Amino acid sequence: MYEPIDSSFFNVPVLELARNLVGQYIVHEEPEGLSVVRIVETEAYHGAEDRAAHSYGNRRTKRTEIMFGKPGSVYTYQMHTHTLMNVVCAQEGTPHAVLLRAGEPIEGVRHMQQRRGIHIKKETDLTNGPGKLSKALGVTMSYYGHHWTQKPLYIAEGLPQAEIETGPRVGIGNTGEAVHYPWRFFEKDNPFVSKYRK
Repeated sequence: MYEPIDSSFFNVPVLELARNLVGQYIVHEEPEGLSVVRIVETEAYHGAEDRAAHSYGNRRTKRTEIMFGKPGSVYTYQMHTHTLMNVVCAQEGTPHAVLLRAGEPIEGVRHMQQRRGIHIKKETDLTNGPGKLSKALGVTMSYYGHHWTQKPLYIAEGLPQAEIETGPRVGIGNTGEAVHYPWRFFEKDNPFVSKYRK
């Protein structure tokens, strides 16, 4: 039913990809079953020129190395105890990436509940933030360097987009003018969009 999207989808400028990803599916095929979410929120990080990006100033470290790789590569990183998922894009050598911030569960809700914990009562709380999203899907740091067109973790073509709104990115204080860039893209009125906080 689900098939990986064509790799050409990722070879576009970061702001274009951040918008285009809204509405697409993230699919994780595992022995225990299928987990699928529809992406409802993303953030664009514009590489060397973006003070909020890990690759600002073309910073090349063990962590950011994959950002310089092929468009469509998976960039995972740890924040506190959470794994966050990103999509590398633009031309190889240009360290741009899109953070996958939130998704709406489509299949495998029971698996997501088990991963997130039985204390999660509201379905919207399963996947309405980047750390929650990765945990619900069972995505760990082991996917660093994987490609979003390769099973078992891939992006598949989703449903037509609803209206998309833009706003400032979340949690990037102390980044100068980058705090105000409207580079967060989200589906209007979708209850799975994360709660905005500065």
